[in-house]
Amino acid sequence: MSWRPQYRSSKFRNVYGKVASREHCFDGIPITKNVHDNHFCAVNARFLAIVTESAGGGSFLVIPLEQTGRIEPNYPKVCGHQGNVLDIKWNPFIENIIASCSEDTSVRIWEIPEGGLKRNMTEAVLELYGHSRRVGLVEWHPTTNNILFSAGYDYKVLIWNLDIGEPVKMIDCHTDVILCMSFNTDGSLLATSCKDKKLRVLEPRSGRVLQEASCKNHRVNRVVFLGSTKRLLTTGVSRWNTRQIALWDQEDLSMPLIEEEIDGLSGLLFPFYDADTHMLYLAGKGDGNIRYYEIGSEKPYLSYLMEFRSPAPQKGLGVMPKHGLDVSACEVFRFYKLITLKGLIEPISMIVPRRSETYQEDIYPMTPGTEPALTPDEWLSGVNRDPILMSLKEGYKRTSKIVFKAPVREKKSVVVNGIDLLENVPPRTENELLRMFFRQQDEIRRLKDELSQKDIQVRQLQLELKNLRNNPKNN
Repeated sequence: MSWRPQYRSSKFRNVYGKVASREHCFDGIPITKNVHDNHFCAVNARFLAIVTESAGGGSFLVIPLEQTGRIEPNYPKVCGHQGNVLDIKWNPFIENIIASCSEDTSVRIWEIPEGGLKRNMTEAVLELYGHSRRVGLVEWHPTTNNILFSAGYDYKVLIWNLDIGEPVKMIDCHTDVILCMSFNTDGSLLATSCKDKKLRVLEPRSGRVLQEASCKNHRVNRVVFLGSTKRLLTTGVSRWNTRQIALWDQEDLSMPLIEEEIDGLSGLLFPFYDADTHMLYLAGKGDGNIRYYEIGSEKPYLSYLMEFRSPAPQKGLGVMPKHGLDVSACEVFRFYKLITLKGLIEPISMIVPRRSETYQEDIYPMTPGTEPALTPDEWLSGVNRDPILMSLKEGYKRTSKIVFKAPVREKKSVVVNGIDLLENVPPRTENELLRMFFRQQDEIRRLKDELSQKDIQVRQLQLELKNLRNNPKNN
């Protein structure tokens, strides 16, 4: 029998990346130089938010999507944090509400006025204090309105009910800094990657660890649920320090289903999964390439499609929600690429090449919309519900009518599970101890310099006094 090459048919094998023209980019933006491993960018169908460089606190820009081109240096900012902003996320159900977290240990909720900012915004509609260290991650629940998750450097994940403005649950099973959080489709499971080299699948309402993997050969950095396939994908580093991805069964994390090495570069790999097209995108921090794959239900599970190449390195990537895409151009995914060296935000559209101008139902199935499936009380009582789906053919411009109402409350101690979170401080990490050590060394050097200057002044005074005694003036 003659050998024949294996051929796999796919409607996405010719997907290509199209960079927006310069006038449709966002130019002149002082993108933050913070080395924290986040995207520093969030986008929805109305606004683009970017964390910026700032002195004496943290700030980010919020720009209406239609306001492309060069951004003025004095453009208004959201600048209420006292420390660097580490993460920002738009509310999936209310398009003018954004959450931010910072090194000042707070999480804040901001309400952006219609048409964007006209002046600097310093007052948040809600300030959330519960972490004892800086807060590195925030995530909105995918199906429930006003439920927000935050992960801090105190190794805790707090679940906030924004209807009352208080933390209602605390997940305290991690032993080091949490690197990434990801929800499954209905938000009933939470996957986390941690600096303690463990991958965990949790039941968020109880904080119970359902599955745990100790990743010694594959050091996990990022994790993402692959929709409703009951699988997880992680990116990390192999024992030979090469970038690597691994596919896991969420119900058995004892061994990965497959492991695949990508390349020998050192930048972090950011994974993005599109549940509608079953496509996985891998973008490396510090390089300009975006690889994309198709995920299958049978071996080999991962099928390489193509690679988008660009000479400009990316610091992070924002992703447009499905209802904000241009379906008339067969756009199935859109990135907003942060190019720090140029101060530029560059939209990159992933397009399926088709000649027909009619609506392509096979590449645009029903997708999660802008209406929440649950209230906070329903979800906290144990109810799970799939997201409410919408068709991009008719309703992709529809906006949610939900309005955010901040609760009125007094500042007080934050007690969750019988523990005051502001008093229960965990042991310091090695990096924090090193920073404290170097700060103290700098302070010791400064005090020594001051002491030596005082010593010189004393010696000069002693010399002058000696001269006066040796040469007394005549009265």
